[in-house]
Amino acid sequence: MSQRLFSALKKGSPARQFFKDFSYWSFVIASWVPAVIFFKEHVAEFHTIKGASMYPFLNTGYNESLTRDLCLVDKRSPTKGLERGMLVSFRSPYHPETLVVKRIIALEGDRVYTHAPYPYPIADIPAGHVWVEGDNADARKTLDSNHYGPIAMNLITGRLTHVLWPWGNSVQKLTYITDIMILFVNGVVVLIYISIGFDHKSQEIVKA
Repeated sequence: MSQRLFSALKKGSPARQFFKDFSYWSFVIASWVPAVIFFKEHVAEFHTIKGASMYPFLNTGYNESLTRDLCLVDKRSPTKGLERGMLVSFRSPYHPETLVVKRIIALEGDRVYTHAPYPYPIADIPAGHVWVEGDNADARKTLDSNHYGPIAMNLITGRLTHVLWPWGNSVQKLTYITDIMILFVNGVVVLIYISIGFDHKSQEIVKA
């Protein structure tokens, strides 16, 4: 039996070529995995916006179709340089395994006027926390700091920087900046995307 296997793998045989190709592509794919995981965990990832919480800025057609906005989340230093009005992704205080997207309304040291069902009319934001809310004017359609209070900054995983889809989303107020990112692994291009930048929606922030 070993003699037959040796003969099948001798140079030039189809079996030898198969195993050679299989080994090569297994090595190539395996070498991509750490780079892709590192990229997703520490550089950027794609996030699909679900529901009506961020309407009308995101998911503008949520009640007309099942189309969902696809966004790019920058995960480099997610808590550095946070500003009021930024869109951030973070782990839900209620369900840490779930990532949600909301807008920063207030930073540590700020005082904000709250909405129901928050038990107090005014909230002081403690150190290391931010106050986040959805854009939807209907409070019943957004689960945010008015329900769970200020969130710890260490829950924040990234900042939304680009809407990748749909292209014609009018509420983006685009500045039409085209970016092309290429990730090389072992000399092979594994990721290419074209994104369009947009300005953050301006929003009045109440401070003490």
